[in-house]
Amino acid sequence: STVEQVGLKAWCAKMDASPESQQKSGALVLVRRQPPVTQSLLGRLKARLKQSCTCSVPCAQALVQDLFPAVHWLRQYRPREYLAGDIMSGLVIGIILVPQAIAYSLLAGLQPIYSLYTSFFANLIYFLMGTSRHVNVGIFSLLCLMVGQVVDRELQMAGFDPSQDALGPRDNDSTLNNSATTLALGLQDCGKDCHAIRTATALTLVAGFYQVLMGVFQLGFVSTYLSQPLLDGFAMGASVTILTSQVKHLLGVKIPRHQGLGMVIRTWLSLLQSVGQANVCDVVTSTVGLAVLLAAKELSDRYRHRLKVPVPTELLVIVVATLVSHFGQLHTRFGSSVAGNISTGFVAPRVPDPTLMWRVALDAVSLALVGSAFSISLAEMFARSHGYSVRANQELLAVGCCNVLPAFFHCFATSAALSKTLVKITTGCQTQLSSVVSAAVVLLVLLVLAPLFHDLQRCVLACIIVVSLRGALRKVKDLPQLWRLSPADALVWVATAATCILVSTEAGLLAGVVFSLLSLAGRTQRPRAALLARIGDSNFYEDATEFEGLLPPPEVRVFRFTGPLYYANKDFFLRSLYSLTGLDAGRSAARKREQNPEAGINDKNLVDGKDLGSASSRARLMVPPAFGFHTVVIDCSPLLFLDVTGMATLRDLRRDYGALGITLLLACCSPSVRDTLRRGGFLGEDQGAEDEQLFPSVHNAVEAAHALREDLIAADSAL
Repeated sequence: STVEQVGLKAWCAKMDASPESQQKSGALVLVRRQPPVTQSLLGRLKARLKQSCTCSVPCAQALVQDLFPAVHWLRQYRPREYLAGDIMSGLVIGIILVPQAIAYSLLAGLQPIYSLYTSFFANLIYFLMGTSRHVNVGIFSLLCLMVGQVVDRELQMAGFDPSQDALGPRDNDSTLNNSATTLALGLQDCGKDCHAIRTATALTLVAGFYQVLMGVFQLGFVSTYLSQPLLDGFAMGASVTILTSQVKHLLGVKIPRHQGLGMVIRTWLSLLQSVGQANVCDVVTSTVGLAVLLAAKELSDRYRHRLKVPVPTELLVIVVATLVSHFGQLHTRFGSSVAGNISTGFVAPRVPDPTLMWRVALDAVSLALVGSAFSISLAEMFARSHGYSVRANQELLAVGCCNVLPAFFHCFATSAALSKTLVKITTGCQTQLSSVVSAAVVLLVLLVLAPLFHDLQRCVLACIIVVSLRGALRKVKDLPQLWRLSPADALVWVATAATCILVSTEAGLLAGVVFSLLSLAGRTQRPRAALLARIGDSNFYEDATEFEGLLPPPEVRVFRFTGPLYYANKDFFLRSLYSLTGLDAGRSAARKREQNPEAGINDKNLVDGKDLGSASSRARLMVPPAFGFHTVVIDCSPLLFLDVTGMATLRDLRRDYGALGITLLLACCSPSVRDTLRRGGFLGEDQGAEDEQLFPSVHNAVEAAHALREDLIAADSAL
């Protein structure tokens, strides 16, 4: 093995001594291990391909367990400990799912039966494939909104009128306005509701296909680039959009469904113009419904620790409202909009339309990213809080299959939902077996109870949707604290939310990603830079502008740059260093070279970093420092990485300082930075040159600078 010593030049002479003598002298010695033999890229690919193509019974069993984690944990299921909690949480979630599924049909522009289908299949598939014990996967308001926007656009292009809501009696299956459009799209046998669900299933299948591909290619880390401020801002902006879309149901007015740029603003303008046509019955019902639901939610939040089971307020409101609407004949007497016929049973499966799949392929990208990001983040958050782990790539496969397979059974996009997940946990959920219980409750409604909601007013469903947005809308209160903690994150939050509201949800997601990347680049492009000083008689150094009473090392400048050194910030690095030290080494060295062209030839050995102890180096160090310092020490502990430009910057900086008689030393370099310096030729081939330039601590580098200068002065005096 190669012996590498870090310290003063005087210590380097001890490298020739034996290890025993080095230990007796107290020198710091690092013994480098022999690097492991690395396999070539082709060899690694061949080995992985061979492992993937190997077929055996253990491999098949491991593959099944990886794809279907339920096969593994069901064998370890403990009924006495888990069964009661799973059944209770499954029943509560199933009861909550029914009114939410019917209500969210307003957002997606689809019949309520399709929301029930979606809830049923999503719970069963995630039970088999999910790795989280607590996450609830099903209908999610943000995804319903995104699906509804694509459905409305395609309905308009097909000649339908999206202002006539698909939710309700089938007399909304209007004829096409343009026979040419009918023939072009092949919709002669397909009405408005039929085309809406075809669009939704095509969009869902493509989005699920994207998620499955991300899981297969191990791209679960991609979702982590959607930061929490981005997701919170997106949820806020989308919630305002959802709220805007439901106001017309709260007032009982009919306005056109706006699409594209400024949808929220144009919708509010249409609402203001139509407010005089509001249905008094719907307004009164909405007022009472909102008051009851908000009061119940506030009481539930205040006394949630005393309640063993959450009160199913939405279901109670729906039951009471349906009874009042039925016996009061609100639809006949006051013209109040009702849910209408909700069919029972299952529809025969159908392959999504390939033509529509190509049309919505771009829309499915944002849908897949949002669904996977929320699902993975929720799964990891609750796994950490309950002491187990999840697999991000398997979560992508699970959520993707929750979209791919149900798309053939008239379902639309799903993902994990925070509110229902919290309910599962508070009601004692232990495993995903509770999802099977929830699916059974939804199945009961699908087969028997769905027609009972015929007279349910749409404004009541809108009240449920609006109240469910309470948590996302409350995130506005967190913005001041977020600004105090990180203005960059607050800017990402505001930009994402504002773009969602003023432009569209897809544009808001794109703006959030762009601003997140820009904020990340900004943080690394202009990191904090400071000169360090010694803390009393200790060996530690800190920022002299931040703390009082620190002692700057005489004739030495210690510089800290709290970020990577790469092509985007190399100019800022040099400006900060020159400003803090009071010396523009680049310009000063250039002027000196112009005055003495032969100076560059004499500095060649210093540039190569091979012989800092040469005669020319000693001569420069013996000259009294004209600039107030003879050495610059760079604290590299915050230096995450170096690129080629950063390496060239350090090399040029050492050359310029050398021309001015100033030594450049590096301290606290991480192993990756040392390897980069070594591979880039910054340290030279001589082991001694490396030991003279890299030091384990700032204090070692400062002492080395003083000791080397004193030794050279003493040697010169002796001569």
